[in-house]
Amino acid sequence: MNPIETLGLALGAGFSSGLNLYATVATLGLLQRFGVLHLPPGLQILSHPWVLAIAVALYLLEFFADKIPYFDTFWDALHTFIRPPAAALLTFAAAGGAPPEWRWGAALLAGGVALTSHGTKASARAAVNTTPEPFSNWFLSFGEDVLAVWLTWMATTHPVATTIIVAALVVLCAFLLYHLFRFARRAFQRLLSS
Repeated sequence: MNPIETLGLALGAGFSSGLNLYATVATLGLLQRFGVLHLPPGLQILSHPWVLAIAVALYLLEFFADKIPYFDTFWDALHTFIRPPAAALLTFAAAGGAPPEWRWGAALLAGGVALTSHGTKASARAAVNTTPEPFSNWFLSFGEDVLAVWLTWMATTHPVATTIIVAALVVLCAFLLYHLFRFARRAFQRLLSS
């Protein structure tokens, strides 16, 4: 992989892994399995039937877990320790032919981007759980899944466009996190003053 492809994959797979790791792994594996694309040697194992079966099963588990208000917050808290390291590991494996400094840099970048997207997802979900209706939670979950699959595909086919899109998404995440934390702080202050 050249440095541009490495950067595009690090950012795209990193961001999508932060949203839904299992959808990212399943998408990469299925694209390789059906010959839609050729993954780097370090990621070709994702198309193995056992890896695909586990990724799809975990995706289905996450699909339903994400639809249950408050349980999704627990699920996201647990995955804080899974999604960012897995994104770094995926990128490290994908950049197998790159010089070591590129591999480590890409892995660190992917982990940081995954932590950003995961933190935004978890914060938005916690805020949405305060609304009495379940539909906004379901809408967010479907949107996250679609974005994760689409961004994974983009990262493997259009690395430059993916780099630009993820940069814009990270800026959007920073904006959302700022406002979500302000919302949480005001809600907490109201709770304490009551």
